[in-house]
Parts: sequence; C-alpha cells; structure tokens
Amino acid sequence: MSHNFQQCQLLVQKAVAAGAKALFLPEASDYIGSSPAETVALARSVKDSEFVRGLQHEAQSAKLPINVGIHERAEGGEKVKNTLIWIDEKGDIVQRYQKIHLFDVDIKGGPVLKESRSVQKGNSILPPFQTTVGRVGLTICFDLRFPEISLALKRQTCQIIAYPSAFTVPTGQAHWEVLLRARAVETQAYVVAAAQVGAHNEKRVSYGHSMIVSPWGEILAELGGEGREPEIATADIDLDLVDKIKREMPLLRRTDIYPEI
Repeated sequence: MSHNFQQCQLLVQKAVAAGAKALFLPEASDYIGSSPAETVALARSVKDSEFVRGLQHEAQSAKLPINVGIHERAEGGEKVKNTLIWIDEKGDIVQRYQKIHLFDVDIKGGPVLKESRSVQKGNSILPPFQTTVGRVGLTICFDLRFPEISLALKRQTCQIIAYPSAFTVPTGQAHWEVLLRARAVETQAYVVAAAQVGAHNEKRVSYGHSMIVSPWGEILAELGGEGREPEIATADIDLDLVDKIKREMPLLRRTDIYPEI
C-alpha cells in the first residue's frame, strides 16, 4: 500500500501542476489482493488506513478534492466494502459510495473472478453532490454495465459521473469504450473513468485506458494500457454544454409506459 500511496502522490503533484480542480483516482487504489483472504486481511478502517490518511493530507495541502476507491472492513470482519470516497479540499471525507454490483464472472480463456467471495455489496445509490467541478455522481467499475444507476443519477440532475475501475483486459478490449460513451450519451453528463492499468500480481492484469467523455459522447482524453508510470488525463468541464445538450436534445421519458428509474 505504501507503493500505491507514492504513486498517488505523484498523481496529485501532476494534477496540481496541470491546474486541475479535482483528481479522480481508480477503484481499489489502495491495493488489489491476490486472493479473497488477502483482500480481507489488508483492509483497514479509514481512520486506521495510512493510505487514506495520507491522501487526506495531500488533499488538504494541495487544496485539491480527491475521489479515490478503497477497501474498508465490513461488519463482522469476514468481507470488505469496495468503496469510493470523496475527500474535499480541507482533507475531510465528505461522501462515500459502496459498490452495488459485484463482479462475478468466469471468462473463457480469461480470469475467473468472484468479487462476492470477499466483498459485501452496497444497497443504495448515493445522490449526486455539489463539488468544485459540478454535481458528481459516484459508481464503481462493474456498475458501468447497469444503466439503471446512471439514469437514476441523471434524474437527480447529475452533471459528472465517476466510473473508477479495474477492468480486465478481455472485457476492457471488448466493452470499455462503448460502455463509457453510451453512459455519457444516455445521461447527457460527463463521464470520468479513472482506470487501474497493468499487472497487480501473477493472477491479475488491468486494462487501463482511463478516459474522460463529454455529454455528447466525445472522448476528450484517454490514457494508454501500458502503465509504465503514473499518468493523468485532463479535460475542461463545461457545465453550460451539459445544459445546452439537455435543452436541444430533450430526453422525455415515457414513465406512463415503463417505470421511472
């Protein structure tokens, strides 16, 4: 975890140098375990996590809000929570989202991943909240495949949706870009997807390709899939554009026919 924190420190420095108003980091930025047992054993509460406390200090020192995916120990200690926290410019944790949809897959020729073996699923959608860059909605990785959560955030006037992720290489190659662009278009919101990249251990490699997508579905920034050194992608967030697209392309839902999400 100390190595990961050092990587995040570099990203904070790069974000500050670029004049960023907020920094979005990937899912599970603290660590990715090689087994369910290791995932649970490494988990700490936020007050006991040197990784989280370190990022709180970085946010306060740089006056830079940080959105970061972490693990927290669940009640009973047998599983963890896959959570996404928003640390404000004062260094305080002011928002927390717990991943709703868990990644349980068996990919032919690829990895077998059963997140539910070690992770407790969340049970609620966090309402969008105001930040220095706009009204932000939080999701995590596999949530990307379920438009219901993003549509619920859209209904609550979300302007930016975060999808921090650790996509596998096979699923990333097939679906990452198309899903991100689809979520942006259907919600008419910016999509910010910070992604883990490269090998974590002998069992796990992440696809990378962090991406920022406009409300019109245009890719504004994209990183690669090599992960040789920490990188950031930046883009201007134009909230007037969000309003313009919603005004000129109104998506009037037929809730008299199908349920409101």
